[in-house]
Amino acid sequence: MQIIAQRKDKVIYRDGDKLIKLFGENYSKSDILNEAINQARVAETGLRIPLFREVTVIDGRSAIVMDYIEGETLAALMQKFPEKRGEFLRMFVGIQREVHAHKHLLLTKYIDKLKRKILTSELNASTRYDLSMRLNGMPRHTHILHGDFLPSNIILTADGVPYILDWSHASQGNATADAVKTYLLFRLSDADEVAEEYLGEFLARTDVSREYAMEWVPLISAAQLSRTRDPEKRAKLLQWTREE
Repeated sequence: MQIIAQRKDKVIYRDGDKLIKLFGENYSKSDILNEAINQARVAETGLRIPLFREVTVIDGRSAIVMDYIEGETLAALMQKFPEKRGEFLRMFVGIQREVHAHKHLLLTKYIDKLKRKILTSELNASTRYDLSMRLNGMPRHTHILHGDFLPSNIILTADGVPYILDWSHASQGNATADAVKTYLLFRLSDADEVAEEYLGEFLARTDVSREYAMEWVPLISAAQLSRTRDPEKRAKLLQWTREE
């Protein structure tokens, strides 16, 4: 087997026409099964994603096995051809809008996920209450949301067909919230210029106001704190949580 990527508590291998995601001991069985279920459910919509094959155990560690997709990530292509960034971002937004055009009502509701993370965060009780009340007032939709939609999770095959990877954070909810999550992930990676260009493209193509999109920033930032250990990134998230 060939190692494709190695992250904390996770190793991704290629084995012929299969991709194997091998999890560390710190991953709970429920989280691994939830990721597999997400991928199976999203595949039912007809979106182009690697097809789920099985959950298994390899050398005592849980693994998800799926189809291997040959190609280059959109992130690699953007780095290789910086002069085409605008073109790639337009493609990126188009793919994201295709995701949002689908529904699967058995996916977790995104607003419920946000509320759980906000209420269990280290923010003070007053801030948690205020954010959860604001979240209650946000529009509730049922679009499929990727939850970690970045160019590194898009693979283009040799003939230019895009496939969307990593459905561990998939849910159903408000498409603008999913776009703001992407915007914030760009900014957390110090890609502020790309973030603004991306968000401008998304808002223009969906006729959503920037003012409305920014209402999601404190809510998503607060929820993201539970997944972030880097001190500099946490400082940014705390700042964005407090911004009105």
